Amino acid sequence: MVILKEDLTAKRSRVQLGVLAALAAFLLLAPAIIGEYGLGLLTEMLVFGVFAMSLDLLIGHAGLVSLGHAAFFGAGGYAAGLLARHLGLTSWPGLVAGILAGVLLAALFAPVVLRASGAYFLMLTLALGQLLYGMVWLWRPVTGGDDGLPGLPRPELPLLGGILWDNVAFYYFTLVCTGVAALSMAWLVTSPFGLTLRGIRDNELRLESLGYHTWLYKYAIYVIAAGYAGLAGTLYAYYAGYVSPHNLSWALSGEAMVMVILGGAGTLWGPALGAALVLVLKYVVSSFTDRWLAILGLTFVLTVLFAPHGLAGLVRKLRWPAGRAASLDRVWAGSQAVPAFLRRRSD
Repeated sequence: MVILKEDLTAKRSRVQLGVLAALAAFLLLAPAIIGEYGLGLLTEMLVFGVFAMSLDLLIGHAGLVSLGHAAFFGAGGYAAGLLARHLGLTSWPGLVAGILAGVLLAALFAPVVLRASGAYFLMLTLALGQLLYGMVWLWRPVTGGDDGLPGLPRPELPLLGGILWDNVAFYYFTLVCTGVAALSMAWLVTSPFGLTLRGIRDNELRLESLGYHTWLYKYAIYVIAAGYAGLAGTLYAYYAGYVSPHNLSWALSGEAMVMVILGGAGTLWGPALGAALVLVLKYVVSSFTDRWLAILGLTFVLTVLFAPHGLAGLVRKLRWPAGRAASLDRVWAGSQAVPAFLRRRSD
């Protein structure tokens, strides 16, 4: 039984490595495989994948359901846009400023929103996000008001000159940023810090009774998630060459929440998959029918009803080695329980 279980575990690892290798090969060769439109869509998928994963840090790993996460996404875009428009900075300081804008804004919001939990936390994040939206809308001389900031240039990195103007180069730049962000987030959620967050999500009172400063943990993850959202917002502003109040509206926050729920909260890669699905519905399905929002809504309802763990949960169920391994786990656990039961009888 042990040998069979190890064989299935090794086979499952080989399947996972094969899938990851195929995905990595596709991402590296995508400019030669798909056309200009497909490359643009894939670039946007990477950007919103980072955005959805950053929200998953709050929802799936800390139990903080936020409806104002787009505030940090938009803050990153506006920070890079304002530096480019008013100071002429088009190199790496714009990218750094976008991340810092999300971090600093979250550091200011956190003491307010973390005074509440559950639905009250959600409403406070929504209110502060809309407050920022209104300020950007009304501050027309600086932010452009409802017209936004069009014509933003892409960054010119010191060693690469103006190469990022090219769509292929910008795609690879976005791919590198996404890879670094995804790996660092994966490390974060598996570290002792991330495991403590899961404990807070499941039972905050118990963690407090054990001596953990739970408020400080939640403050830290709120600020960290905002930094990743700021990175995504900056990349999107460079990609689109435009930033507008919509980038920090509650509608975009709701769209990101749909991405997380469709993909599967608490998995990181699931929300990235959810982001890809939403963008496919938004750009591909909408080219065939104007009712793509109805299709998205129906998909969301069906997911909530029949796949509460999202696409990530479905993928786990469809992996036949995992299913068989789980069955073997139960059989193996049962075979180990019998001798223990007999020992209790003999005692």
